Amino acid sequence: MDMATSQIKSRIKRALDNVPESVLEEILNYLEEIQEKSPDQVVMSQRFRKILAEDKELLDKLAQ
Repeated sequence: MDMATSQIKSRIKRALDNVPESVLEEILNYLEEIQEKSPDQVVMSQRFRKILAEDKELLDKLAQ
């Protein structure tokens, strides 16, 4: 079940209230970076990040 945009924004705001202050600037930088990208670039970045997360163990082994 998909959440409405207003529900997602509300959850993001609540989550930000619980994030350590040291991370807030990094989150802001990430959001600003996304705003500058086209929708296609955002999708490509999401897919790339997913691939890296899924292959983290393999990448760690290759790095050794």
